[in-house]
This record gives sequence, structure tokens and C-alpha cells, in this order.
Amino acid sequence: MCLAMPAKVVELKADDQAIVDLGGVRKEISVALVEGVALGDYVIVHVGYALSRLDPVEAEKTLALFAEMAAAGAAAS
Repeated sequence: MCLAMPAKVVELKADDQAIVDLGGVRKEISVALVEGVALGDYVIVHVGYALSRLDPVEAEKTLALFAEMAAAGAAAS
């Protein structure tokens, strides 16, 4: 199973690279597959590549759902 996650672009770098933030975890990814990525955009990230931009409201909803699932999993343990 593959999982693509929404992440916020916090830094744009040379050569179609960017730094994204996902819950405090920062990772360098490629934005070569998505045109017009800007600082502050949310992108869907899979295996180190941005696949598309995501509406900020939808990104926040998705991240909130992931946080709920994590909390429920921790409570069940």
C-alpha cells in the first residue's frame, strides 16, 4: 500500500527542490512534477516527490483526520 501525505512548502530551493513540513518533520522533496509551487502551498507528497498542489482547507482537514487516527491508535495501545 502506498500513502501520499499533504505537506506545507516552507522553503523553495534551486533545481526544483523544496523543504516541506508535516507536523514538525521537515524533508527535502522534488517539486519538478508540479508547476508553480509557491512558498506556503500544500502539496501531496509521495516518495519524495510533490504530485499535486492541494487546497489549504482540504489539506488542514486531512491533517486533522490523520491526527485523530494517531490519537485513537495511541489511546487503544
